[in-house]
Amino acid sequence: MSSALSSTVEGLYRNHHSWLTGWLRRRLGCPQSAADLAQDTYVRLLQAREAPQLAEPRAFLTTVAKRVLCNHFRRQELERAYLEALAQVPEQVAPSEEDKAIIFDTLLELDRLLDGLPPLVKRAFLLAQVDGLGQGEIARELGISLATVKRYLHKAALRCYFAL
Repeated sequence: MSSALSSTVEGLYRNHHSWLTGWLRRRLGCPQSAADLAQDTYVRLLQAREAPQLAEPRAFLTTVAKRVLCNHFRRQELERAYLEALAQVPEQVAPSEEDKAIIFDTLLELDRLLDGLPPLVKRAFLLAQVDGLGQGEIARELGISLATVKRYLHKAALRCYFAL
């Protein structure tokens, strides 16, 4: 991390942390979550490759915090869907708590890797990788051609490969 980046983030933290935490608290209604997401915002800034040029620091922080907030809501939605799916699994075959955590972390990583792909591309990839469907079955399920399925799977695989 460059010293310019570190000093920029340090200055942003010192001058705007309380404001950012309040801004997040108003959106979340929870002081603990607001504090966590404010910290996540500054961590995101520290992970940047270079120090940003800031004319409007609060507008910049708001933009970064909105992205962190969106990720937070996506994670909550994914967790809710995962827990609903687990509730449908018979108790005798339900995964252990450790396996649940590993599966959830894998789902979060997969969601991150596929972020930005069109919904049908994601769906085709998940039908192949999670549900184990063949390309013909995916084509029938989604109502698209076999060539389109192949193109979608290739696109998703490239996204995963280059994101690693």
